[in-house]
This record gives sequence, structure tokens and C-alpha cells, in this order.
Amino acid sequence: MLAPAQLAGLIDHTLLKPEATAEDIRRLCREARAQAFCSVCINPVWVPLAAAELRGAPVKVCTVIGFPLGATLAAAKADETARVIALGAQEADMVLNIGALKGGQRDTVRDDIAAVTAACRAHHLVSKVILETCLLTREEKILACQLCIEAGADFVKTSTGFSTGGATADDIRLMSAQVKAAGLGVKASGGIRTLADALALVAAGATRLGASAGIKILAEARAAAT
Repeated sequence: MLAPAQLAGLIDHTLLKPEATAEDIRRLCREARAQAFCSVCINPVWVPLAAAELRGAPVKVCTVIGFPLGATLAAAKADETARVIALGAQEADMVLNIGALKGGQRDTVRDDIAAVTAACRAHHLVSKVILETCLLTREEKILACQLCIEAGADFVKTSTGFSTGGATADDIRLMSAQVKAAGLGVKASGGIRTLADALALVAAGATRLGASAGIKILAEARAAAT
């Protein structure tokens, strides 16, 4: 089993609720510092605050692009990415164009992803692409992974947490099998609430975990380690 510190280093401590306040974000950042999480994952409007709160800390500022539907214009996603980079974001989790993927519009989906990944690469940011796996067939998940590789993404990610389902071990295994040889990471997100959930997803191939329950998960890990 992963040591608690190793597990903490995989977790993007997440707060994407629309009703989150400035004090909620400050608390999230304090928790991330205290627990040595990999990053905080927040909505774009909170990037300047999180960047200020985490200045000098090893915790990264991660934000979301085209969230949660992925149905904004590729140019708008690229612009949003450039703007959050200027405000202090260090990682960007974008939602791909789900309708275009399901409609078989490969070039549209690839160009949509590339609009964000190009902006990220220009500033040495990590890019993650949210597939929203609960809405896709197996074949669509495989195609999405292939297009993420072609577009230069750093990670594929399962879910927004705002649709009909979250991460599953089966999806992580499938995604990992598609992208591992190309060197992409796999982020599991959505519905990760317990240590058992987290460990099952890591065992299936997840290299990053997006969770709002990170404090609880680490408390379970520490209890199990004693």
C-alpha cells in the first residue's frame, strides 16, 4: 500500500463548486499546504487568490478550462488558458468537445485539444484532458485517448464530477493501456471518496487523483499505516 505521503503527492485537492467563496479557497490552500497535496484544483476565477496563497509552496495551482461541458469554442478555450497562465496557473484540466467526439469529428476534437495544449507547452504547463468517460462508449474512449496523444496532452482524465458518473477502475485500465506507451499520465476524478477508492484506481493505473475528499482519504491512510 502507498505510504500516506506518497498518496498525498498524487492528489489534486479539488473545489469546483459554483458556490465556493474566497474563504473556501483560502481554506483549500491551507489544507493543501498542510497535507502536501500535489495541487489545488479550482475554477479559473480563483487562480489569482490561490496563486497568492500558495506562493513559495510546492503545491501547484491547477484550474479547469471549458468546464464542465466542454462545449465552448476552441479559440475561447485557448484564450482562457492563456489568461489563467498569466494569473498564475501551473496546470490546466480542459474538457474536450464531447459532442464532436461522439459525432466522429476527429479533426475538430484534435484541434480543440491542441488549442489548449499548445498554450500550455509554450509556458511549460501540464495539460490534462477530461474525457467525461461516463458519456462515452469504449470505442469513443479509445479514440479520445488517441487524439489526446496526437494533440500533445500530458494527461488523460476521466471526469468532471458534474455529469452522470465518475472514475472507474475499468476506465482507468482502458485509458492507461492506450496512453502509457506514449508517456501520458492518467488522472482519475469524480466520486473518489475513500482510501479504498483511491487505492483501487492507483492499482488500475491512475497516476493522479482528483478528489474533494483528500483530507478524509489521507486520514484513513494514516490510520491504516499505524
